[in-house]
Amino acid sequence: MNSNDNSKSVDIMLGNPKKALISMSVPLIVSLLISSLYNLIDAAWVSGLGADALAGVGFFTPIFMILVGFGNGLGAGAAFAISKYIGEENKPKADNASIHSILIDVVVSIVITVALLIFIIPILDAMGAGQTIDYATDYGNIIVAGSIFIILSNALYGIYRGEGDSKRPMYAMMASAVLNMILDPIFIYTLGFGVKGAAIATLISAIFVILILIYWFYIKKDTYLSPILSNFNFKSDITGDIVKVGIPASIQLLNNAFFAAVFSALLAFLSSTDSVAVYSTGWRIVVIGTTPMLAIGTALISVIAANYGAGNYENIRIAHRYAMKVSMIFAFAVAILTNVFAPDLASIFASSGTSARIAPELTSFLQWIVIYYPTMAVGVASTYVFQGLGKGITAMFQTIMRETGFTILFAVILGVFLGYGVWGAWMGIVLGEIVSNNITMVWADWQIKKLININD
Repeated sequence: MNSNDNSKSVDIMLGNPKKALISMSVPLIVSLLISSLYNLIDAAWVSGLGADALAGVGFFTPIFMILVGFGNGLGAGAAFAISKYIGEENKPKADNASIHSILIDVVVSIVITVALLIFIIPILDAMGAGQTIDYATDYGNIIVAGSIFIILSNALYGIYRGEGDSKRPMYAMMASAVLNMILDPIFIYTLGFGVKGAAIATLISAIFVILILIYWFYIKKDTYLSPILSNFNFKSDITGDIVKVGIPASIQLLNNAFFAAVFSALLAFLSSTDSVAVYSTGWRIVVIGTTPMLAIGTALISVIAANYGAGNYENIRIAHRYAMKVSMIFAFAVAILTNVFAPDLASIFASSGTSARIAPELTSFLQWIVIYYPTMAVGVASTYVFQGLGKGITAMFQTIMRETGFTILFAVILGVFLGYGVWGAWMGIVLGEIVSNNITMVWADWQIKKLININD
């Protein structure tokens, strides 16, 4: 793809929001599926080390989600700011925003790395890692030490999305996933590093992504944007635009990690670390199943931000409603397929040694959890509308309302107080998602109508 192609992508975002949404969503679906493969590949190989090793990696998963969350959150902030400036037909400001974004990513990465290296063991203890804490720390210390690569690779994608290019990140991630698949068995088994090997393979793969993205920016130089230091001129309004979406989006995803940690502790209380292994493994499959909805929502940020900058508010309504329709189709299809093939999916991750004992519970989890997928189709698209409008705090509140609010509340009521145990916790997720996603949809529709009416 050359710079002319990227200019066309910008024109499509402003002139044909439906086409832009699809053209950006397809590569994003592939990209997010590949991203999900990182954790799935690790889980598949680590499961051969036993249920405790799998649970140990599972306990670290919420912390890993923090790193990815900050990367994706800052990427969302970059995508919003850049798309907005492009919609305003101010390319120099978009160039400046791209280098602002990279510098912010580096600073945030350093702060998070230091904080996690200090607090990783107390965090894992608080989560109830127990007998699996050695596995969790072996895996976690390596990932945390290289967290700048995890955060920066995810954040750089936002710059590409901001200019309407979701294909290059897809190519980079495909290459990285293939490398991860090759390196995992080598480091885990051939070199005998165990769970440490899975962490090393993940970091090397993340570094590979960064090198590919940097090649396009600074060596081939055929991107629409030019994130080079000569284009950098510190502007508080650019920093503000990136941060007002990026930080709430990061906290929004950080809240997802908090939810995973609290939910893991709840499961350990209700049952055992086996249920934690079921949840952490099953949730990886859920992430893959819900990838199309997340990809469409992510693409929606750039489409809405560009039209917001250009003042094309009717296009925002068109894009939002179209995103919900397309997401709904994917949601029903994936829910049905996951329910039907749940035993087969479970057997992939619980087929050998001590891991085999969690297969029945993992199958049950997958068959029940898909009930909320159709409502997620409207909820995700609606939350990302607010990010595209620069209302990052509102989007953050909606996520906290869904996860920490309704979902944990219903999980505790059903699992603990009503005595339904682990199944009650699963259904707490389902019920919480259904209620909150519908609230978010109504909220987004009202916000868009308000914007159009003010403009009229």
